[in-house]
Formats: sequence, C-alpha cells, structure tokens
Amino acid sequence: MFRPILKKLTNVSRRQYCYKSVKRPTFQKETSPRRPKGTPVDKAPKDNVDLTKHLQAKILATGPITVAEYMREVLTNPHSGYYMNRDVFGKEGDFITSPEISQIFGELVAVWILSEWQKMGSPKFQLVELGPGRGTLMRDVLKVLSKFKLNKDFSIHMVEISPHLSKQQAQLLCYSFDDADANVDMYYRKGETASGTKIFWYSRLEDVPKKFSVVLAHEFFDALPIHKFQFDNGLWKEVLIDIAENSTSDFRYVLSKNQTPMSKIFNPVAGDTRKIIEYSLESDRLIGLLVERFERDGGLGLIMDYGHFGEKGDSFRAFKKHALHDPLKFPGTADLTADVDFRQMKSVAERNHQTVCFGPVEQGVFLYKMQGEVRLESILRSALPENHSSIRSAYQMLTHREQMGARFKFFSMFPFVLKDHLTKFPVNGFH
Repeated sequence: MFRPILKKLTNVSRRQYCYKSVKRPTFQKETSPRRPKGTPVDKAPKDNVDLTKHLQAKILATGPITVAEYMREVLTNPHSGYYMNRDVFGKEGDFITSPEISQIFGELVAVWILSEWQKMGSPKFQLVELGPGRGTLMRDVLKVLSKFKLNKDFSIHMVEISPHLSKQQAQLLCYSFDDADANVDMYYRKGETASGTKIFWYSRLEDVPKKFSVVLAHEFFDALPIHKFQFDNGLWKEVLIDIAENSTSDFRYVLSKNQTPMSKIFNPVAGDTRKIIEYSLESDRLIGLLVERFERDGGLGLIMDYGHFGEKGDSFRAFKKHALHDPLKFPGTADLTADVDFRQMKSVAERNHQTVCFGPVEQGVFLYKMQGEVRLESILRSALPENHSSIRSAYQMLTHREQMGARFKFFSMFPFVLKDHLTKFPVNGFH
C-alpha cells in the first residue's frame, strides 16, 4: 500500500491496565468541540457507528484494549470490519497496490518463482498466496506460468478471510467456482481457471495441504495486529487504546501504568536500542508455520511489504482515500497498517536453523535485478504510442526511491538444507 510515514506517537497518557470495569464518560450527543453553525458534519456510516459502540462497550467492560485487539476488530470484524464487505483497492478505494499499478510487478514475481523452483529440481508444487487482495498478483503470475505449460503441474491455494474479496478473486481467476461443504472440506470455495488449474480458498494457513509450497505474501503482514510497547522506567509497558474524552477522535492512546501480560513476555531482538517497538505476535506465529512447512515438506517463500530492519519504532497509521487518516477516528472506515519489522521476521525464521533468509531488499532494486527495464521496453514496443507515458510512469512509481521503490521491501525464505546450494547459485533479485 503506497502510504507516507506517520510521525512518532506523541502525548501518550498513562493509565492503569486492568480487566475490571472502570469509570468512563457517558456517551452524550456532543463529546467533541461544538462546530460553528453551517459547518458540514463528518458522519460515519451506520456499520462504523455499530463498530465504535462495540469497541466502546468492550472497553467499558474490561478497561483499555491493546492496539492488536483494536486492529483485529477494525479490520476483520465479521459484521463491519474494514476488509470484510467492500472493495478497498484501486483509485476508487483507499490505497493502490503494486500489482494494480503495472503488470510488470506480477510478471517478474512469476519469473522469480520459476527460476528458484527450477534450482530446487522443479518438483510438483502448490502455489499459496496469503491475503490475495483482488487476485491481481495471482492473475499475472498465472499468466506467466501458463506460458511455460505448467498448468497441470501445480494447484493454487488462497488464504483469505474476507467473503467479499474471495468472491472477487474467484470471479477474476476462475472459469467456474463453487462453495465447498464446510462439514467435509478444509477449504470453503473451489474453482478452476480457464487453463485447467485448480484453485482452493481457506480461512487459515493451517488448513492448506502440507506439500511442497511456493508461498507469496504481498501487503499481508503489514495488516496483522501489532502490540505497541514503550520502554519506561526500566520496563516495557504497553500502549493501549481507551475511550476518548472531549476529543474529535472516538478513542485515545494511553500507556499502561504497569506491565501487561504481553509486555512481560516480550523480548526484543538482541542489541535493539529502540524505546518504542511495534511487535506482531501473529506475524511470529505465521512465520513459524511457514518455517515448519518448508523444513518438513520443502518450498520457498517471497514476502513483499512495507518494512524496515529494526530501525523504526512507531509506524501505526491509517489510510482513507489515499491520504493519512486518524486511526482512532471512525474505526472500520479506513485501512490500518504498521511497517513490517523484517529483522524480527528474520530472527524468528532463522532461530533454529530450519530456514535461511535473504533480504530485505528494496522493491526498486529487486525489480531492476529481475530485468524489469527489459520487460518495460518489451511492453512499450507493442503498446500504442499514446500509452507510452502512462506505462513508463507506472513502472517509475514501482521503482523510484521517492515513490514505492525504497518504501517496499522483498524478503525470501528457503529450507536451511539449501544454504550451501544457494551460496553457489545465488537467489535472483537479492544478489
């Protein structure tokens, strides 16, 4: 998601963390400063009002909630979660992704898959995508793999919790598709592409068959819930979310007076000197699952996302209509995201010498090393002259350092047994 970076969190107030009911402000009609007469009222949709009330009721009952719990509710609440019932991508949505900008992105990812898969002996495989969005990346990857007549050699497995987005993906990718029997099948939908490739949809990675897997995750990990910790008086304390008082936002940040359960078990990577850290337990869990898969069944993974290598501390933010938005205002109407900590990811993945990782490298560097400019010139030769400017502009957006070229990173994972092999035959795009 092409988003600017938010300034550091400021004015965090302290509050005792507890699971008991505490006194909160009553919900009167006016809890924010009075607007001048004639000023338009910024109203939230009905579903958002319901979600706001749901979150406020939870806080009234148990006390301030973690940022992770807030993100989980706002993004994936079955009734009114941001991703669950709407199309949020593209110019008409809240953000635009790299595959939506240019076909070159997905095509080069497909070339990377082919090159690394062939180094591993070209085994029969399944292609797994975590959080496939509209399905645009998989469409472009499938197009390239089809040119190499591989349609019968692999199956596609999509991990998607949004009913709305999974239907969009099926309509884009499939010649035909049907819902599965939830009492019999681990997947909830199945389909087939026009070229004969089978596609299956799952709610969880755990349900995907345990076979040699090529796993893609594009702008997936940045939307996973995070805990936000602040080092205070020699202890890691947790930034929590409480009901706002006399504010234009619905909620506010507070700092726990004492340690929370999560801040007690949190251990930063050795040598980390940051005073504010965002930590995703769910990210660690999923990386652990991939590590187990790759070691047991073989495979490889490519993760593409906003991120850093342990130098950032506060990146939690929201986007609405391609602009920064207050993440605590009108929850459910804007995307919530936090930069991926690739140093933490690498630490988890390589902890027990089960996988070997490469990267992160900047998106612009990866696309350049994968011969993106060669592919660009090929497309221009077959395009109408009046389209040349927009095609070049789209590729520049993907690769220029001031746009998406440096903000996005590529990170890859392989079974540890391939370490020496990959030293001899370096991973494309990373060397």
